[in-house]
Amino acid sequence: MKKTMWIMTSIVVVMVLGTYLVAINTGREEAGTENATNVRTLVEDISTGKESPVSASIDAKQLIVTDQDKHTTTYDLPQDEFFLSIAPYVTQTHPCAIHSLTGCQGEMINEEFSVTIHDSEGHTFMKESAMKSGANGFMDMWLPRDRTYLIRVVHHGKVAETQLSTYDKDNTCITTMQLS
Repeated sequence: MKKTMWIMTSIVVVMVLGTYLVAINTGREEAGTENATNVRTLVEDISTGKESPVSASIDAKQLIVTDQDKHTTTYDLPQDEFFLSIAPYVTQTHPCAIHSLTGCQGEMINEEFSVTIHDSEGHTFMKESAMKSGANGFMDMWLPRDRTYLIRVVHHGKVAETQLSTYDKDNTCITTMQLS
């Protein structure tokens, strides 16, 4: 009788634990798994309006998307890449830390910028002479994680320059680069 009770209790514990593990992973996709959505493509599709979720925000580690049915899915970002969205401005900006792909609006819509990024050792990481902001006024980019960069943005002779880093606690929404 004791052995039968022990077996039944063990089965119940395994079933409860299994249900718990399924529940905590519902709505979550891991970057790098075969079935994972390509997060970079999804971010681009949301930023360009090809995908239209109710909301989507991206921090240093995750993309969180809420669809029309109010179902929320969390996607882990690639372990070696950091998402950064920059909205250079002349007169108008907003305070932000975590970029909302569906809510943040920058001043300079569909404008071309010269963007140069140097790493902390002075090496040129990116030099783009015609990087275009989107309809939301932001330029999206993916940079290697856990580094510090000097970012320079030029638009019609006006310049903004700042130092940014790509660590887990860093901001993904940069709205502080005033062109002057």
